[in-house]
Amino acid sequence: MQDPAFSQALRLCGQKPVVLPDGMLVLCRRIAGITLAMLPRASPPDDLDAQLRAVALHRCPLILSPQTPCALPRSLRLRAPRDMAVLDLTNSEGERRANLHGKWRNQLKRGEEHQLSVTRKPLPADPDTPVLREEQLQSRRRGYANWPAPLTAGFAAAAPDQTHVFRALHKGRVVAHMLFLTHGACATYQLGHITNEGKALCAHNLLLWRASRYFAKRGIVQLHLGVLSADTPDLDRFKLRCGARRQPTGGTHLYWHPFARR
Repeated sequence: MQDPAFSQALRLCGQKPVVLPDGMLVLCRRIAGITLAMLPRASPPDDLDAQLRAVALHRCPLILSPQTPCALPRSLRLRAPRDMAVLDLTNSEGERRANLHGKWRNQLKRGEEHQLSVTRKPLPADPDTPVLREEQLQSRRRGYANWPAPLTAGFAAAAPDQTHVFRALHKGRVVAHMLFLTHGACATYQLGHITNEGKALCAHNLLLWRASRYFAKRGIVQLHLGVLSADTPDLDRFKLRCGARRQPTGGTHLYWHPFARR
């Protein structure tokens, strides 16, 4: 969310993100007539107050949600840190394969034996593209929230080379896909879909493995697989068994200058 492409995607959606003097993105929203600001996925700078004053946000309550634990100004914790699954891509391919859980590795082998065809292409900058249409249907059915389709399409319009749709095809039919976004030296799993046939063919194991190989060869050092949750034990098991490790986030905090002074 601190990548320039995200800021541009917001603008393409008609939003007006605020950029601090050091380049960090701040999101703003009015709730009950009060402007609430948020510094997403970033460690606050030492001169936070001065930078907020430079963009006329020094009087606004500010939500801090750093990507990793860090020093914070005096603030009220709203949510405890959560764990994110992060896959290290700096090891050799042989080492990464050896780090796979035995059951995950066996599923990968089955996927490879089925000789699925795997493709990689940029995401079309169209909110109604099949990948985003499937995501909207799936999120409504399962009751979770993700980026709105126009925002994801906006990211694709702003930085097509930073979007990567991996598809698994069996007998010419798409049985699974995964969308990843790259930012700096990292990649993030954004969304995915799989059919019952794809599950039987272990297509998502194959796609995640192929994607990790692709990114590692291009200098990406970490693959972020999302926040772990007790509500999704099967999904968490899939992430951790691929060799990912738990990495704590910095939690969610409310900072307001007058409150912090007291």
